Amino acid sequence: MATEIDSAALDRMIGRTIGRIQSREATAAVIGLGYVGLPLAIALIEAGYPVIGIDTDPEKPRQLSEGRSYLRHIPDAAIAGMAGSGRFRATVEAAAVADADVVVLCVPTPLTRQREPDLSFVRGTAEAIAPHLRPGALVVLESTTYPGTTEEVLIPALETGPRRAGRDLFVAFAPEREDPGVTDHTTSRIPKVVGGVDDASRRLAMAFYEPVVPGLVPVADARTAEAVKLTENIFRAVNIALVNELKVVFDAMGIDVWEVIEAAKTKPFGYMPFYPGPGLGGHCIPIDPFYLTWKAREYDLATRFIELAGEVNTAMPGRVVEVLARALDTRQGRGLRDARIVLLGVGYKKNVGDTRESPALKIAELLIGRGARVTFVDPHLERMPTLRHFPDLTGLAVTPWREVPFEEVAAVLIVTDHDDFDYAELARRARLVVDTRNAMARHGIDTSDVIKA
Repeated sequence: MATEIDSAALDRMIGRTIGRIQSREATAAVIGLGYVGLPLAIALIEAGYPVIGIDTDPEKPRQLSEGRSYLRHIPDAAIAGMAGSGRFRATVEAAAVADADVVVLCVPTPLTRQREPDLSFVRGTAEAIAPHLRPGALVVLESTTYPGTTEEVLIPALETGPRRAGRDLFVAFAPEREDPGVTDHTTSRIPKVVGGVDDASRRLAMAFYEPVVPGLVPVADARTAEAVKLTENIFRAVNIALVNELKVVFDAMGIDVWEVIEAAKTKPFGYMPFYPGPGLGGHCIPIDPFYLTWKAREYDLATRFIELAGEVNTAMPGRVVEVLARALDTRQGRGLRDARIVLLGVGYKKNVGDTRESPALKIAELLIGRGARVTFVDPHLERMPTLRHFPDLTGLAVTPWREVPFEEVAAVLIVTDHDDFDYAELARRARLVVDTRNAMARHGIDTSDVIKA
């Protein structure tokens, strides 16, 4: 960062930008119009900002310009309202940031096959916009990552252009807290953690988000904000691993872990319910803990607790397949080879079609590897999307519920408990149901043809 700064000129620059933000003259560019960026763009429009939406996929700008949503949990009406506001335009051109006072990066931060951070999207996006940033621009990273990324990766990439952080460029980290498909936790209802690389950046970022969210949580710096987001997701990952392990132990003892949790959560203090499942999915919880374990090695520290939780959760898809195999053997006297299995629910969570890191993918790979014939059923998908870690599944058809001959399949495996499924009909028609979500019991169905996994 620049050390010799004309403080008076800097104050004037900050003042002008804050003035434009407060008057809603400031234009915001949101880069990455997926499950994080699109809700943010809508919230910014609702707060009165002009917004430029940028995405490398040309289909997204096209559909948004036509007032159509490509995310099922976001209705067309919300997109039509944004498109018809006169304050939104969508493009694939990174150079469009030249018209923006604030640029927000909502790009993927996945893991490599070796479970190392893949920051190529952050670095590549920053380098693409660097030549076009206007003087005094604020750049905010919302993508989850390890402490130090904003300063060590984002700023050097931004400084490949003419701007310098702390002199004529301001940089902050304000982690996304999206919960796709949950209407109570939309972007404009969730407090925002904000950390800047310097005081000026934090002030600008807080001024920018203040009209968008119900509350601001300023922290010391960007590294602290990065650590906050990791802590939130590691907390969930570790506790889910705990109940997954308890499920295995209690199952061996003939105890229903779901009943245990329901009883335990009646305690009004000292307990918070988490629920077991077939494995972790989504863009955060299966990935984010490993960002910290990777960074911790730089300090010669081992994150054994986090890594153990990862091992437990990663093992769950294999356990589900074993439960299914045993059920077929004991109930039908057959193995998985040539068995037709209906895999119910492909999205990583209920009522969402997002397949990133979905345990359904690993389960399908394991089943197919053992010779099973897998039929995918998910009302949020028409076809399996491009899956970089599961290329053999890419493009496979997803069968509509009404076209599944349940009576003819060996077993139905409930992986994701979407509300659109007719569980009563499933109980009537299926020969065997292996339920990883306790969905049948929650719908009042108690039959010997249902096995919990």
